[in-house]
Amino acid sequence: MLIESYFSEDENGISFSRQQASSFAKGIADDFNPLHNPEAKLFCVPGDLLFALVLAKYGVNQQMRFTFSGMVDDTHLLRFSETEGGTLNLLDSADKSCLSVERHGANSRENGFVESLTRNYVKFSGHTFPQVLIPLMSQHNVMINPARPIVIYQSMEIDLKRVDIPAAELEFTGAQLDVEGKRGNVRLDFLLQLSGETIGSGTKYMAMRGLRPFEQQVADAMVFTYMNHKRLGL
Repeated sequence: MLIESYFSEDENGISFSRQQASSFAKGIADDFNPLHNPEAKLFCVPGDLLFALVLAKYGVNQQMRFTFSGMVDDTHLLRFSETEGGTLNLLDSADKSCLSVERHGANSRENGFVESLTRNYVKFSGHTFPQVLIPLMSQHNVMINPARPIVIYQSMEIDLKRVDIPAAELEFTGAQLDVEGKRGNVRLDFLLQLSGETIGSGTKYMAMRGLRPFEQQVADAMVFTYMNHKRLGL
């Protein structure tokens, strides 16, 4: 994966075209969220592309926490800033942070490890809908509003025993949904492994808004529409 294909950078900063972001979402993350379509009225760069950008530029630390604080689109011009404590902030032209990354422990920039972790995580993350969220919502008898689906990627964290490894495989271990009225908080847990040995763990956190009672037919229609977009490559 040549991450350089999915962003542009010059002396003015880092930017993402709609086509770059969409190609990453569909080709690398297998994510066909309409928000990542080049023609989308409300367009959003995938959070997983920002994750991949950080790893490509700064490598992997034993402990990392990514916190997203704003949507990025094709009009944003971004730059990285680093605090004395090592926290990275991805800032826009108004110096507003859209992503912060806390980093601790040993660091690796070994290409094979960085790429395998990137690919395996973003593929897992890109399959959140419908593979994980639909069964989870059904279990709790709630669902997002299909006319205005609001699912917010809040943060993710990884905790590795060591980083002197050539690759990392990812195993999904479970999902949790806490519902408070029309709001829901989602937690997705996973293990990081190498040749059957557990070398770390991680969690992805999301928020859902505008929840309503679960309706199987409506959920089925949402899945059908999504899978049809995927089949057609839209």
